[in-house]
Amino acid sequence: MITLDHLGDMRRTHSCGQLRLGVVGQTVTLMGWVARRRDFGPLTFFDLRDRDGITQVVFNEDTAPQAHVRAKDVRGEYVIA
Repeated sequence: MITLDHLGDMRRTHSCGQLRLGVVGQTVTLMGWVARRRDFGPLTFFDLRDRDGITQVVFNEDTAPQAHVRAKDVRGEYVIA
């Protein structure tokens, strides 16, 4: 079951259309809706869409197990940050 989290003072750092090679290795905050979801066992992929574009987000069970567990409950058209 998915639970709602309050965003508190969380703010978007980039839009999906702004991500470039210069932010590789940095922590970014994106907000948008899940346009497509693909599950491949230990990897879950989202196409996250906002007004500026689409970004593929990867949840890896080996590197971020808690995030991967939460990603399993997310479906298309969910709005996430």
